Amino acid sequence: MAVRKIIHIDEEKCTGCGICVPACAEGAIQIINGKAKLVDDNLCDGLGACLGDCPEGALTIEERDADEFDEQAVQKHLKNQDETHSEVSSDRDVRTTIPHGSSCPGVRLMDLSREAAPIVDNSSVKVDIETSGLSQWPVQLHLLPPIAPFLQGADLLLVADCVAYSLAGFHKRFLKGKALAIACPKLDSNQEIYLRKLTAMIDEAKINTLTVMIMEVPCCGGLIRLAQQAVDQASRKIPVKLIRIGIRGDILEERWV
Repeated sequence: MAVRKIIHIDEEKCTGCGICVPACAEGAIQIINGKAKLVDDNLCDGLGACLGDCPEGALTIEERDADEFDEQAVQKHLKNQDETHSEVSSDRDVRTTIPHGSSCPGVRLMDLSREAAPIVDNSSVKVDIETSGLSQWPVQLHLLPPIAPFLQGADLLLVADCVAYSLAGFHKRFLKGKALAIACPKLDSNQEIYLRKLTAMIDEAKINTLTVMIMEVPCCGGLIRLAQQAVDQASRKIPVKLIRIGIRGDILEERWV
């Protein structure tokens, strides 16, 4: 053992949301009995990459006696976790990859694969049910780890929460074939985390394009400003498109910025 930097989790602040779990590339953090726990000292590299992902500020770095970081132990741990937590749901043809140790369904990473829209026989009337264009879960930006497999090289759609409720045909015209992140620039807290995540998605996930969809109301402008800040801070440069939606569901503006 040696005195070194290592993660510290304040259990009084921890709400067990699980956001920190996929943020730890070594799988050193798990949700156990409703709280985030450090599985083993030798799995934590002490670099603190997970710190900014905690909305409650429960994660800090401390210096204490701890086992040395062991990369071989990490690889073995991740392999065991993958074997335990990867599953395929055959009835929906959904391949689910559960973040290491997470017990919260809301943060489970899912690549969704759906067949063509079914035809439902409702008495004598046949109704064509439109297929969802959603290709992944989760979608809320706070819950999306930049390392998610479905973000790699993706065209990312960053959407204000209200857009999909206002815009008819959102799934078919805009969402299909794209990764999705939703956020509210007015009501969401800890938006500095959003900035870091978007920057990481550009640099680490190497997203291909970023399309920002916002409502016409003034507060929505914060989302495009956030996206532009991320592009400015990133080492890679990617094209950014702005689409502004009216409260009646009309498209007021669509342009590259």
